[in-house]
This record gives sequence, C-alpha cells and structure tokens, in this order.
Amino acid sequence: MSELIDILSLFPEEAQRFLVENGEPKFREKQIFSWLMKGKSFDEMKNLPLALQKKLGERCLFTLPSVAEKQVSKMDGTVKYLFRLFDGACVESVLMHYSYGDTLCISSQVGCRMGCKFCASTLGGKERDLLPSEMLGQIVMAQADSGCHVSHVVMMGIGEPLDNYENVIRFLKLAAHPERLGLSPRRVSLSTCGIVPRIHDLAKEELPVTLSVSLHASSNQTRNQIMPINHKYPIEELLGACKAYFEETGRRISFEYTLLSGVNDSQETAQELGQVLRRGLGKMPIHVNLIRLNEVKERDFQRSGAERAKAFIDTLAKVGITATLRRRLGADVDAACGQLRSKTLKSTDDHGET
Repeated sequence: MSELIDILSLFPEEAQRFLVENGEPKFREKQIFSWLMKGKSFDEMKNLPLALQKKLGERCLFTLPSVAEKQVSKMDGTVKYLFRLFDGACVESVLMHYSYGDTLCISSQVGCRMGCKFCASTLGGKERDLLPSEMLGQIVMAQADSGCHVSHVVMMGIGEPLDNYENVIRFLKLAAHPERLGLSPRRVSLSTCGIVPRIHDLAKEELPVTLSVSLHASSNQTRNQIMPINHKYPIEELLGACKAYFEETGRRISFEYTLLSGVNDSQETAQELGQVLRRGLGKMPIHVNLIRLNEVKERDFQRSGAERAKAFIDTLAKVGITATLRRRLGADVDAACGQLRSKTLKSTDDHGET
C-alpha cells in the first residue's frame, strides 16, 4: 500500500496536482478545502461524489485533531484545549480573548526535548514533531469548536518551534495563504529558547513574524542551570543572533522572562539583565515581557510575588529597558504549557488507557 498523503499540509497547486494524478478535476481542491477549513471529515463533504469521498479516505491522512478535553476559565473565558491527534498523541492549545481579537497559543511538537527546568512541557521529553497540518488543525478546530475567529497566533505551546523548523515554516506559509486561513505572519509570534542557527535561518525566510526569545536569566551561570540549551548557545551568542535578526528584518524582538522566586527575580539581577541586553544588542529597541510563573507541581520553582515583579520592572526602567508584566489569563484552569497534557498522561499511566 502506498504512503498516505497528508493533504492538509499541501498548498493549493500541490493538492490540485494530487487530485489530477488520481483522476479528479482541479476544481475539487477548493471544494475539499472549504470543508477542511471548517473542521469537517472526508465523509462530511456532501457536495463531493461518494467515490471521491471514499478515495480521499483511502489515500489521504486525515490530520485534523479532535477535542479530547476542554477547560473554560470562569474568570476570563480563556479556553484550554487538549487535542488528540490522528495517532492518539495529545497536544495543548489555549484560546485567549483580548480587545484586539482572539489569540490561539498552539503547540509545535508532542512533548519537548529542550529540558527547561521550570516547564511542564518537557516532562517526559519529546515524542515527535507536529506536521504542518497538525499545527494548522489546532486553529481550524479551535475556531470550529468555539465559534471564534482566531486573528492572532502564538507559537508558545508544547515544543520548540525552531526544533521543528521545516514543518513550522510550511505551516506559517500555509496559514498565510489566502485559500487557507489568510493569517498574516505579522499576527504570529514565534517563541524560541534560542536555537541560534535557526534564528539566522528564520531571518532569511521573509516571514515577518514577531520573534520572542525565552531568556529567563541574566547570566550564563543561572541560565545553564534552568535552560540546558544555554550550554550550546550561551547568552552572548544568542543576543548576537537576535541583533542580526533585527538588522536583517527590522522586526522588534520580545524577550520572555519568567520570574522564579529566589532564582532570577532580584533587583540586582534586573540591573544585570539590563546591562547584558544593552551590551549585547546595542541601540536595538528592547522589550522584556515578564511572566509570573504558573507553578508546576513536578517542579520545585515558586512564583515571585507581585511587589517583587514591580521592583524588577522599575529597576529595568532605570537602566533604559522597557518591561511589562504579562496579564495572567486562565488562572483557574491548567493554563501553563504542558500541565493538562501531563495530567492526562499521568492519569493514563495510573489507571490504564483512557
């Protein structure tokens, strides 16, 4: 039997070519994808001949995920999805409501191998990369389930996007295509822990995404302890890549910084952070997005207090660095990356298949 075609990962011309090779007219491509973009399966495509529905079921991989679990915040309406993929693996997405539109935080891998010590996504390591269609599918199914229009996407869920580089780039181009989602790359924020060669590659892609760099420390000593990637790409090298990215694209970079009580949240650390950023980035505009930790019971780190966070912001301001504290959404659900998936996997381990 020939390998199944991942049809949702195909651009229109590729899908048309596949159809022609299988004895179907090109115009069927628009019909098929009008259904797929609504989250419908092949046997729900009622304006297609039954023979074509059967052919699609036999020759194509259906990769739209299903909703395995959903939590809705009573505080702000944030929706946490656990999506089940075609092979039974699960990933998370979070739908957040803002004044400027609805934002979906999506996953790029099943699990993560980066090993950041405060993150639930890395528990259990990486299982596999997501296909472009599986990233696209998170948006499609969140829209279909919620009735919302996702206007912005944040690639900050489970996984390291730049560790799944080719699939992520194809996803971004597919999402932007007017015959798919028509999502402008300018409305996409891609978060990385700092895979330096891929930052240089991304700068050449002509995809004007907003790059968010997970820094979380002001020194190599601290970053080595909480982010293993720093052993390979230390802060100085990472900031050099960020500066080159800005010079090539003109796109401002946001630096993510999770405050860990007693680890990286002192005013002295804030002052050191400001100096390190200014030294490494020169006159490049700098914005630090501070995050109060969503505590993970399998990890030992604790959330910094509100006053400590304010003092950190004030100290950065004194050295000329703009910083804001990210608004916490979904505080009453499992909103931290990997929490819901981890809980589900643990339940499966404890009680057998669910």
